[in-house]
Amino acid sequence: MRRVPPLAWLALALAALTIAGNYYAYDAVAPAADLLRTQRGFSQSQLGFLNAIASLPNIVLSLFCGLIIDRVGAAKAAFGFALVCFVGAVMTAIGQPFALMAAGRLIFGVGEETVLIALLAGLAQWFSAGGAALSMSLLFSLARVGSYMADISPRWAGPLYHSWRPPLVLAAALTGISMVTGLLFWLIDSRRAPGEAAASERFELKGVLRFDRSFWYILGLNVLYASVFFPFRSTFAIEFFQDAKHQTLAMAGLANSWVFFAAIFATPVFGAIADRFGHRCAMLSFGAGLVPLTFLLLDATDASLWVSTALMGISFSVVPAVIWPTTAMLVEERRLGTAFGVINVLQSLGMFLCNWIAGGLNDAYRAGPAHPEGYGPMLVMFGALSLVGFLCTLALWRRESGPNGHGLGRPPSASSAAA
Repeated sequence: MRRVPPLAWLALALAALTIAGNYYAYDAVAPAADLLRTQRGFSQSQLGFLNAIASLPNIVLSLFCGLIIDRVGAAKAAFGFALVCFVGAVMTAIGQPFALMAAGRLIFGVGEETVLIALLAGLAQWFSAGGAALSMSLLFSLARVGSYMADISPRWAGPLYHSWRPPLVLAAALTGISMVTGLLFWLIDSRRAPGEAAASERFELKGVLRFDRSFWYILGLNVLYASVFFPFRSTFAIEFFQDAKHQTLAMAGLANSWVFFAAIFATPVFGAIADRFGHRCAMLSFGAGLVPLTFLLLDATDASLWVSTALMGISFSVVPAVIWPTTAMLVEERRLGTAFGVINVLQSLGMFLCNWIAGGLNDAYRAGPAHPEGYGPMLVMFGALSLVGFLCTLALWRRESGPNGHGLGRPPSASSAAA
């Protein structure tokens, strides 16, 4: 195993700062949702649409953006997409009329997910000598600071929450900082030795279709997990906690934020465990299995809200720590941008549909403080989808434990022997 260059850790820090501001901006809608509902008269469907439309462009553009990453380089692409995020966040903060706010979220969505894909591809190159799981989990860990700070912003930025616009202006400012750190990441990456970069290949659809079967299993988990977790936690959870669990805005935001707060510290721990001990499929199955259990508790029991928060926090620490480096192990380095782009296309489609459908279900069943039972169909939908994602992990585990797998269901020594 080659020595990881010291500059790689600076690149990791810049990558984390770049994505953290964009995570904050994506999650800034949820704590402002009640203000948008009361001051702007937004319906549940409109609130869901603001995050749904942020996923919409990636349905079409993610694969194309993956090819851009492979062609122009991950770091250069990350800066370009961070610039796009900043423009979209500014439009969202201006926010009137609703069409302008929606257009801002659309433009923001063009860059937000693709920045993450570019940074993951860039770190896979920086840490190709080893420690990929630890580096990527550290990226997610530091990025979660953005989500955590957004959720608790009614506490630390309370004076801004007298009106709907100031919280969104703050989010736009943070994406501006992300744009600057993205530029620095690009400049640092230009100092990487030429031999550390992999040559990209010409895109062919049949090449995508020839991805290993294990890749398609892990893609299924990637898509379903994102389609459940982010629409619930980043769009509807805070309102649900207020209306159905009778929490104040500050307490609902705190409960939601602890999912991300736990991930800040636990994600790199699980990443290090995956690098050291392997058994990645078992870890994915454990993390994914906690999600349907969480929705069962929320819908069918009166268990403390903190129980479901703990379960979701553990899940959100394990799955991202393992799934992205595991995906990178199944794909040639020169095709990482394309592979991550395929995942992002389907993730974005799932997140768009689930945000849209969940908002529609809440409106159709009159979910709100006067009728908290109306949230039930949304919880059932999320629970069923997360159960299918869990089944994908079992299928992956079975394949990877057999002769046709890559040894991802075994310890590192066994995996190396299998390879």
